[in-house]
Amino acid sequence: MLITISRQFGAGGSAVARLVAEKLGWSVVDNEIVDLVAQRAGITHEEVARLDERTPGFVERLARTLAASSEELAVPGVVAGTALEEPHILRITETVVQEVAAQGRAVLVGRAAVAVLSRQADALHVRVVAPKPFRIRVIMERLKLDARNAERALDETDAERSRYHREHYGRDWDDPINFHMVLNTERLGFNGAAEIVVGRAKALGWTRKQH
Repeated sequence: MLITISRQFGAGGSAVARLVAEKLGWSVVDNEIVDLVAQRAGITHEEVARLDERTPGFVERLARTLAASSEELAVPGVVAGTALEEPHILRITETVVQEVAAQGRAVLVGRAAVAVLSRQADALHVRVVAPKPFRIRVIMERLKLDARNAERALDETDAERSRYHREHYGRDWDDPINFHMVLNTERLGFNGAAEIVVGRAKALGWTRKQH
């Protein structure tokens, strides 16, 4: 049992994921994926915090750090000290996503999890969207940017996420056919969107995580 959240930048995907996880009593895995990938190379928390998966430069920076700081990566075919390219980072990330999925009862945000886990039967794939003006306002508030820079960050981030899905999985990131539900957070609110996801999970008979 797993829920993936794919999100337009500024649509509140992380907020919705946290609410869903809280209501179900599940784990939420968001930026922790980057931490888990980096931990395999012995990268510190501070180094991870400086990495940004939203921009094209993320892969290059993470690759350089992984290559420089690791004697051995737990992924076949990746040799320490060599220049890592995006496909190598992709393989590491896919391995981590699959490990998280194997544990079950988790809400996983981004990292192309909808593509990686597309064949998993007990997964609910959710797309979170919102009109551009709404998302710009969210980004301005969250990142303390003016409207111009917020729009630029939005466009660049969505373009990069779209490219990533297209080049590595042959998927149209915006195609609703890849998801079980597409939710507009401007119309529904973050809590309203979360309630819909939780309602579907409960309808499927998915239970709370046992402690």
